[in-house]
Amino acid sequence: MLERIFEKGLWSTRFFVLLPVIFSLLGAIILFIIASVDIFHVLEMTYSAYFGHAHPEHMHEDVVGDIIGAVDLYLIAVVMLIFSFGLYELFISPIEDAQESPNQVLEIHSLDQLKDKLAKVIIMVLVVSFFQRVLHMSYDTALEMLYFAVSILVLSLGLYFLHKGGSH
Repeated sequence: MLERIFEKGLWSTRFFVLLPVIFSLLGAIILFIIASVDIFHVLEMTYSAYFGHAHPEHMHEDVVGDIIGAVDLYLIAVVMLIFSFGLYELFISPIEDAQESPNQVLEIHSLDQLKDKLAKVIIMVLVVSFFQRVLHMSYDTALEMLYFAVSILVLSLGLYFLHKGGSH
């Protein structure tokens, strides 16, 4: 009897996972809102540059950089969303609507599956961050251009093998 009570109490501690589920979900929502506001500001800046004030000198680079930054935030929000859904499905209960959906992006059955999905999205976040940083760099020598070309080649190879190794 004591063993049964202990096991029931031990099993009930899984509900502590609701804390990271809820806060990851809130974090994802906050990041979606922040990225959307950033895109709205880009829209305002573009409108005022073309229909109002003078055209800023580095406006195109700023617009592209800001949009890439927003995409980066969206991807991080997706990581948090997948993390939230995955923890809930692994520790609390399967989500019925996710199982009925033909798109099984958020359906997670094991910790390895959750890690794989998170790793792929995190790699995409790193790729987007790389391109955001590259956008604002200047290349003065041939060696710097060579480093840039090699980094793009290595990144492309990494993405190719990531895609090739994944299940489709």
